[in-house]
Amino acid sequence: MDLVVELSGRGDRTVRIYRALRQAIVDGRLPVGHRLPATRVLAADLGVARNSVTAAYERLVAEGYLTARTGAGTFVADVRSEPATRRAPADPLRPRAGWTYSATPASATEPVPRYDFRTGMPDASLFPFETWRRLVAAELRVGANHPGRYGDPAGHPALRAAISRYVGYSRSLRVRPEEVVVTNGAQHALDLIGRVLVSPGDVVAVEDPGYPPARQVLASLGARVVGVPVDADGLVVDALPDRARVVCTTPSHQFPLGGAMSLTRRHALLAWAVQRPAAIVEDDYDSEFRHSARPLEPLHSLDTAGRVIYVGTFSKSMLPSLRTGFVLAPAPLRAALIAARQLGDSYGQVAVQAALARFIDEGLLARHVRRAGRAYRDRQARVVAALSGLPQLSLVPAAAGLHVAALTSGPAGPVVAAARNRGVAVEDLGHYGSDSTGFVLGFGAVDPALLDEGLSIFTSLV
Repeated sequence: MDLVVELSGRGDRTVRIYRALRQAIVDGRLPVGHRLPATRVLAADLGVARNSVTAAYERLVAEGYLTARTGAGTFVADVRSEPATRRAPADPLRPRAGWTYSATPASATEPVPRYDFRTGMPDASLFPFETWRRLVAAELRVGANHPGRYGDPAGHPALRAAISRYVGYSRSLRVRPEEVVVTNGAQHALDLIGRVLVSPGDVVAVEDPGYPPARQVLASLGARVVGVPVDADGLVVDALPDRARVVCTTPSHQFPLGGAMSLTRRHALLAWAVQRPAAIVEDDYDSEFRHSARPLEPLHSLDTAGRVIYVGTFSKSMLPSLRTGFVLAPAPLRAALIAARQLGDSYGQVAVQAALARFIDEGLLARHVRRAGRAYRDRQARVVAALSGLPQLSLVPAAAGLHVAALTSGPAGPVVAAARNRGVAVEDLGHYGSDSTGFVLGFGAVDPALLDEGLSIFTSLV
């Protein structure tokens, strides 16, 4: 990497080179151990005589800022000094009025608890990394996927075709490749949908309890987000606000309670959306991992009026770090969603998308889901067995997914804190916006060998 040296100002060139390098070392911009360019190279880059650079280097060596190693080069010495700080401006730049959002801690930035019952994380050890590495390496070779060109904002054509086939046999959805828009996960999909559909002040209905990032991304776009209660049959359609333009729901596996929306309620929601009219965003959360019962048909397959926008992701079925999801959108919205994707981040990782297409088409995803599903079913059964015998807890029935919810009459916060102090990470149901109190226990990331021990600690605190 080129070393940038500012030569403006008074003094001869040797002095200016000396001062610029010294300041960069003191500021920490040139870190300890960094190898400086050879005097001949830096002199050519700066358009100065080599003697000017040599004299500056020699002075910095003499003062202890640099060390010269014969045959190796010139390196930044270990100078213990405080980096310079920029003076705060009198009128600093601030976010726009109304922006109240801040980044929340991510699972990758937090210490990993010994007994990890946090939600939303699959078991990475179940993933076939060697197979995936082989597929990605093949797509990264020279000449593959036109690496010198910009990709299609709708997604790699092979992946769009693979997704259309995959949802056809896994979710009984009849979709053509051109109906698929590839995204960087479900959250990205929600952002694109909001940008295309929601104007400031529009009413958007979300489940309560529900997924906070979905609520937040829509509110950040100016929507008036209204929570709608959930009962044993799913989203309560009769409680939907009349002015709602968009309804966000997780009908296959409600997050965080875990139940499935009944068929009667699904038909009622579709009829409501046609009558208004309104759009339904169907987040098919965790539908891949079913532990009992046959999955109900997605809203998308029941929709005959083009009101449903289906959102899927590979974060749980594969890995969150892949950042790949998709949207199945009605035809009138498709071009707008593709344009929104292009305006935002242009397009995704072509090599990863091409590898994922092969992973799907070669049956490797289906094989992985079956294998991981067996492991998750065992863990879910162990969690249910440990919690079902406690009279102070009421388990919410769930036939799918990677977590279990349990209601309680007392406050959950103190128990969650006490469990955390003993290395057990569980989540407070109240974090998801519900008036109900209870706990949410994920079992995707927990070490199977420690699962029963962690459950024993948690149940002793309830």
